[in-house]
Amino acid sequence: MRAGPPIAATAEWEALGTGVVLRVAEPAGLQAARASVEAELAAIDVACSRFRGDSELSRLNSRAGRPTRVGPLLLAALEVGLRAAELTGGDVDPTLGRALELAGYDRDWRLLSPPGEPAGTQVRAVAVRLRTGWRTIRVDRAASSVLMPAGVRIDLGATAKAWAADRAAEAGAHAAGCGVLVGVGGDIATRGPAPEGGWRIHVTDDHRSPPSAPGQTVAIGSGALATSSTAVRRWSHGGRTMHHILDPATGMPVSDTWRTVSVAAATCTDANIASTAALVRKGAAPAWLAGLGLPARLVEWNGAVRHVGGWPREPADSMGATRRRQEAGGLEAAGWPRDGGTAQAS
Repeated sequence: MRAGPPIAATAEWEALGTGVVLRVAEPAGLQAARASVEAELAAIDVACSRFRGDSELSRLNSRAGRPTRVGPLLLAALEVGLRAAELTGGDVDPTLGRALELAGYDRDWRLLSPPGEPAGTQVRAVAVRLRTGWRTIRVDRAASSVLMPAGVRIDLGATAKAWAADRAAEAGAHAAGCGVLVGVGGDIATRGPAPEGGWRIHVTDDHRSPPSAPGQTVAIGSGALATSSTAVRRWSHGGRTMHHILDPATGMPVSDTWRTVSVAAATCTDANIASTAALVRKGAAPAWLAGLGLPARLVEWNGAVRHVGGWPREPADSMGATRRRQEAGGLEAAGWPRDGGTAQAS
């Protein structure tokens, strides 16, 4: 998911191993907002990165089997991951770190070998035996301590990036004194009053794609959007093509699922939890999302698009051939709990 053309003032840079986009409704607030956003993302990286040997998470993983004191930021991030598991019945599980390593995702994905097969090709199975399970994690908030069984490794990639976007947007809006949009790897969070007409966002497979890429442009007045995809973070490992969305039931990359799922919610964290779980739930995802009241856009590998929960409709050739304005009713960016902003197609 990529933010659309600049509305007021925009800055872009790299952090957390991905692209960051910052927009402010008032240009005078850009410098202060960027400083706050950069500081927030840097702190989260030190606390939560699985790829930094000096991170708190790396230390926690190295001490599996022993109670370990952690800082407030990692503690909060881990509780977000456990909440995601509870909300999704374990479909989004923070204890899949070892499974990701066995699939070859043991460093920043940009350093991995490119896939040997085109996107859309069936991801081949990998036979693994692992100790996983979010219910095995014990968090003692009073003691700031975490205990997990030996052999379990935590990975917060399914939630930490979106959570970082929420926190960064809050910090940026406070520093700038105006409305702010923050995108971290395509997960979009907003805080404060939006510019006239809302924040324009182009929803597509890859947040790095230009606005002309296949997808749909929407405008949101508040709330957040998140996109999860099996088409982008793909690599080759052991002669097999892998991606980063794992099925906790097997520890393997999920197959026969959607190409991309985008969800609107009150927070980016909740939107991302839902979009990731939707890929794991495959064909059952539309009914699940509709039952939660979450607006969503699900794309099949053949380009067919399915809308759920009031997501704005788009032209039949929605994968990019036509860019005509479409009048649509308000789209409620419902969340867990149900509250949020509005969106409309553009």
